[in-house]
Order: sequence, then structure tokens, then C-alpha cells
Amino acid sequence: MLDNLTRDRIPNSRDRVRNLVQLLGITGYLSAATHDGSGRSIDRSPLLVHLRPVTAVDQAWATNITYIQLQKGFPYLVAIVDLFPKNALSWKLSNTLDTEFCLDALEMTLGGGRRPEILHSDHGCQFTSADFVGRLQGDGIKISSSGRKRCFDNILLENAQIRVGVPARFSDGWDAEISLTCFLWRYNPLRPYSS
Repeated sequence: MLDNLTRDRIPNSRDRVRNLVQLLGITGYLSAATHDGSGRSIDRSPLLVHLRPVTAVDQAWATNITYIQLQKGFPYLVAIVDLFPKNALSWKLSNTLDTEFCLDALEMTLGGGRRPEILHSDHGCQFTSADFVGRLQGDGIKISSSGRKRCFDNILLENAQIRVGVPARFSDGWDAEISLTCFLWRYNPLRPYSS
């Protein structure tokens, strides 16, 4: 809205844009209600990972979903990252936002015998589903979730995924798969870390 008004040289301000949005009845895609898509409210997990140093491998992992731009369409990428060395432990691409591909990425990581003390995520329905939560609780893994309206709670993982999602548009899913494999192969051992 702001860009359109500026482009058309119409005087604007935050209040004007807010009033126009309300007048036109424009709303966001997500409702303010917190639910998992089934109509029932979800249990909120506490925030166990604060913006403090994580001092050991497998102390805290984080997971999140982003999308990868293709020339036509986009697949979704879920990644699981160890917050101490900031290494991507596993990742998976999917055409749909179902829980299954998140569980597959989790199984790939846990299948190697590693277990975190804490797994941190946002409140996405994939991470609050009974299957995903049950898998974590079955292994005695504590669940940490971002606070409501707290965008910085998941910043460590968002930073890695912004680097993956922004650089280029891939021609198709196969190109994305190969490029992401090469990127993550280099990302883990070669990327210098400031903290």
C-alpha cells in the first residue's frame, strides 16, 4: 500500500495507510486466533532457549520452515540446526506443508544417535502436531517455542534460512535439491562464525 501511494505521488503516512487498509477491508492471511488448523487451541510450550550463549553440542537444536523460490512455484524447506556450532544437521524439501516432511528431517537427525536437550521451534502446526510432539516427548527432549509476537526468539535459525532462500531462483525442484546440498555441505564446515 505504501509503495503504491509513493509511486503515484500521493501523500501518505502510517495513519493514512492504516485507514485505507481498514477502509478497503484488507486483512492478513493468518487469523489472530491460535490454533493448529483443526479448530482446537494448541498448548504453548515455554521459551527455553533465550538469546544467551549455548555452550555445548546437542544442548539446543532449532527448526523452522521457509520456502525456496523456483522459476515456477516453490517448495518448502525444513532444517534442523544445532545452535552451538550452528551446523545444519538435516533438512528436507516438500511441495506441501504437512507434518510428514518435518518428521522425516527429525528422524534423519535422531537416526544418527544424537539427541538434543531442547528442540526450539515456532508455533507452526507441523511442530505442534501430536505426531511431532509425541516423537520428541518419547525421547525425553524438552520442547521450546517462540513467544507470541517475539520474532527474535528464532533468529539464529532464521539467519541461516534467509541465506538459503534469498540468493537465487532455482529452475526446478531437482536444481534446488542439488544446490541446497552443495550449499549446506559448504555451510557447515567452512562458514566462519562470530559467536
